[in-house]
Amino acid sequence: MTLSHDVAGDGPAVLLLHSGVCDRRMWDAQWPTLIDAGYRLVRCDLRGFGETLAPDRPHSDADDVLELLDSLGIERVALVGSSYGGRVALEVAARWPERVSAMALLCSAFPGHEPSADLRAIGEREDALLEAGDVAGATELMVDTWLGPEADEAAREAVRRMQRHAFEVQLAVDEEFWPLQAEIDLTAIEARCLAVSGRHDVTDFRQIAARLPGLLAHADHVELPWAGHLPSLERPSDTTDLLLGFLRQPAPVG
Repeated sequence: MTLSHDVAGDGPAVLLLHSGVCDRRMWDAQWPTLIDAGYRLVRCDLRGFGETLAPDRPHSDADDVLELLDSLGIERVALVGSSYGGRVALEVAARWPERVSAMALLCSAFPGHEPSADLRAIGEREDALLEAGDVAGATELMVDTWLGPEADEAAREAVRRMQRHAFEVQLAVDEEFWPLQAEIDLTAIEARCLAVSGRHDVTDFRQIAARLPGLLAHADHVELPWAGHLPSLERPSDTTDLLLGFLRQPAPVG
């Protein structure tokens, strides 16, 4: 299956992977600047998000991403992943380390992470609202939970629009068709990594970002004092500058 995607620009390839409450539109603010900076930029909608159809069979998002890269003739790529997109990036980098040059992980999820009581409570509230048919209420819960204090109304409306669409598509999908979660060996990852956390985010994601330098060979952690869970939407320009600074760094030696 080919994921719905955009591709533009020339230069080293960079793939943008969206969070689980958004779709590829979450990168609208970063898109033109990264292209102008000299990158071949790709962004995609994972299955059940944006313009990509919902899954109709068990599947792997990482396999879908590799298929997309192959279809575009991209042999080596830098990955930028937000939240769940970071989880997918980690799997791609672990399973095919020779294909990934760098990873910027914004408030990334993590394979096998055991959710805290706070994170479980958020999920339970979301499930209860959806089971009651209150899609609007569940959408507002996600907007309020995942955007930090710097988010303006335009950012809130963007998340609202993307999350509502995802709910409407995904509620019709049998649970057995949701993504397969492969066991991965993080020690196989060769790419340099920037793990970003937001001070106003749920504690789980702050802890994940802080752990990554101890798990990966070439990883650094930075916490943004102003950010919630979706910094690329909360302060688009600052996040773009952060990504550009990271992408322009040389590859690690040894």
